[in-house]
Amino acid sequence: MPKTVQIRDIDDDVYLALTRRAAEAGLTVPDLLRREAARLAARPTVEEWLARTRRRPSDVSTAEVIDALDELRGPWPDADR
Repeated sequence: MPKTVQIRDIDDDVYLALTRRAAEAGLTVPDLLRREAARLAARPTVEEWLARTRRRPSDVSTAEVIDALDELRGPWPDADR
């Protein structure tokens, strides 16, 4: 059975942005929020995602990851000091 959720005290600028986004998508604000709530509910939490990724085996060491990131980022701005 469907449930009803009510959100109170939404700032005017937030509601205005929601109405604009809903209109751009050809939806009503409740339809937009229903769609976004379904998307949010379908995503794993950060904790769930971390638990899932920790179970994956990897041949890459932490040091190799740090080296690769350092190479991509380049030198630190005050590395010359």
